[in-house]
Amino acid sequence: MGGTAAIIILQQLKGLLGMKHFTTKTDVISVLHSIYHYRHEWKWQSAVLGICFLLFLLSSQHLRKKLPKLFWVSAVAPFMVVVIGGVFAFLVKGDEHGIPIVGNLKKGLNPLSISQLTFQSRHMKTAVKAGLLSGILALAEGIAVGRSLAMVKNEQIDGNKEMIAFGIMNIAGSFTSCYLTTGPFSKSAVNFHAGCKTPMSNVVMSVCIMLVLLFLAPLFKYTPLVALSSIIVVAMIGLIKVKEFCHLYKVDKFDFCICMVAFLGVVFFTMVTGLGASVGLSVVRALLYVARPTTCKLGSIAGSESFRDVKQYPQAKSVPGILVLQLGSPIYFINAGYLRERILRWVEDEENLCKGVGHDLQYVILDLGGVTSVDNSGIGMLSEVHKSLERRGITIALTNPRLEVTEKLMPSGFIRDILGEEWVFLTIKDAITACRYALQTFRRKGEDEV
Repeated sequence: MGGTAAIIILQQLKGLLGMKHFTTKTDVISVLHSIYHYRHEWKWQSAVLGICFLLFLLSSQHLRKKLPKLFWVSAVAPFMVVVIGGVFAFLVKGDEHGIPIVGNLKKGLNPLSISQLTFQSRHMKTAVKAGLLSGILALAEGIAVGRSLAMVKNEQIDGNKEMIAFGIMNIAGSFTSCYLTTGPFSKSAVNFHAGCKTPMSNVVMSVCIMLVLLFLAPLFKYTPLVALSSIIVVAMIGLIKVKEFCHLYKVDKFDFCICMVAFLGVVFFTMVTGLGASVGLSVVRALLYVARPTTCKLGSIAGSESFRDVKQYPQAKSVPGILVLQLGSPIYFINAGYLRERILRWVEDEENLCKGVGHDLQYVILDLGGVTSVDNSGIGMLSEVHKSLERRGITIALTNPRLEVTEKLMPSGFIRDILGEEWVFLTIKDAITACRYALQTFRRKGEDEV
């Protein structure tokens, strides 16, 4: 949102400087080059008037924050800018003194065009292609803007209803020669910062525009373009959330990088480039999380039956001769190899620790409570780990496997034929108790044989 707001602000420099020629590109380099190239078109009168309008609009927003009861001041401020700017331009003949104006506006509503509808035109294919493309772009923009503003107000929107509304609106509008209608970013921002709460504001706005077109259109002939640019700039400034950037930097550096890539990509290249790069980074991050899931060693907390990560809770103690590992993600082909290496590395490190205190590692307990699903590669990985540890004389136990996982492990024969149903437990405590009992039984048999 911040990047889009920035490029819209850059586009308004044409109106603020009173320029006639401007680039059609949106990146900051092209905009700055265009401003410098057409510097002979700069109008200082327009710039001064624009600064005055900006200060007035920003002051009205500041007043609303300081005195909420005066919220109506910021709501009527854009209208006051248009009226004051129009009167000023009329009195000083702004179009002759460096203040470009809107110009002549025709009265009346758009004529009916339903009678011109035909399906036999030779331009039918072109119209269908253009309609599909513009419709998709309009839906994408409208829904994106709606969701962005809904997030700011902590509200929810229904994308299906938005699409239905856009469709009905454009079908009805096409009967009266209307332009393609959507939820444009700049106008939505102006509406939002004016304090509008419900869609009823659009109805009121439509009625007001209809009345203006019918009766008052010629009066807006002298509206300075700089006034319209100032209104849009102030609305866009409110959408650049610097505090959100700082918050992301403090909370998650990677999220901050994604945010900056999107912002800089939109500002220096195009909106598609910025959004594409940020989405690509997000996908890469998701793939990294899937391909490199977290595994941790659990230890018991004194005075409780809880088992927690020994790195997060240094006071958690390991059970002698038993290694408890927690797997916290689905096991797929993409991460099966990584998990196998991590489990065997944990086992190797634990064996070295056990040898240092004079006993051997006997059991490895895998907590599968966080494993939501497993595929055939994952089952194969568990079988390979079982065989590898069995050769070392280490027994594997599973705890708390989810229903989805159990439904895959049972038909595959892993639990019944490879692991053994007696080595599947509900809790880690049950598994440790069973391991200790089996270990004591084994030691008693050894003592009896001796």
